[in-house]
Amino acid sequence: MTTDTATLWSEALMRKAQQLESQFAQRSVALPDGVQLAVRERPAAGVAAQTVVLLHGISSSAASWLDVALALRPDWRVLAWDAPGYGSSTALPQTHPHDTDYAARLGAWLAAEVRGPVVLVGHSLGALMAAACAAQYAPQALAGVLLLSPAGGYGSHDVAAREKVRSERNASLDTLGVAGLAQRIDQRLLSPGADALAREWVRWSTSRMHDGGYRQAVNMLCDSDLGRHAPLPVPVHIACGEHDVVTTPAACRRWAGAWQVPFSSIADAGHASPVEKPGAVAEWIEDRAFLL
Repeated sequence: MTTDTATLWSEALMRKAQQLESQFAQRSVALPDGVQLAVRERPAAGVAAQTVVLLHGISSSAASWLDVALALRPDWRVLAWDAPGYGSSTALPQTHPHDTDYAARLGAWLAAEVRGPVVLVGHSLGALMAAACAAQYAPQALAGVLLLSPAGGYGSHDVAAREKVRSERNASLDTLGVAGLAQRIDQRLLSPGADALAREWVRWSTSRMHDGGYRQAVNMLCDSDLGRHAPLPVPVHIACGEHDVVTTPAACRRWAGAWQVPFSSIADAGHASPVEKPGAVAEWIEDRAFLL
């Protein structure tokens, strides 16, 4: 990449960050016991016909949903959180939380702020949170759950397998730090055809992680199991990026088969499809939400 090109993309990243704050602005939500949640919202134009809540993955943030939020129907209310321990959201008290602990925080937020049925969209680790939330809370509070490149968790694996993943993840953070992880994260999360701005946006989002929040999320990943929540009491749909090497299409198809729910492929996308192909992800959400 030439210096001029690098400068161009840096300016583009700055414009995207400005767009984030102007069109998908962050605010703080106070929950009981002094808990704070950082939430982004794209309000509905007029009375909201639907509320969609977007849950990010382990190395991401609410900001990763910017382009999806802007692409969704204008008469929908679109919300996204920074998960506990991410951004300015209060971390969970547990050192080794489970998906149900994140789900409890999610449920408290939804109860405080959202009226009417919600469509939950969980990406990667967010899919574990979405499924756990749907399993715990009354079906009338949720219209349905959309799982995008769902992380299955390692809770059903033996202790050695779980500890191997935990050790490797923590060792990478110890060695590289958040900045080092961010510098290379796009190589795994995006397809080879992803453009430079998508790569910068993924790296920027990861660079804003907190060490402690990420380690908690690693523990959740290692000790939780998506399968234990099936069958959910609400409709479920699953999708995956065509070139996802993290939660592969084959793995996601197996989840869809095991749960006996529809599966969709997001063309030309890697794991971080909300960043790489936001229009296609928004179209999938809209199409499936109407079927819920």
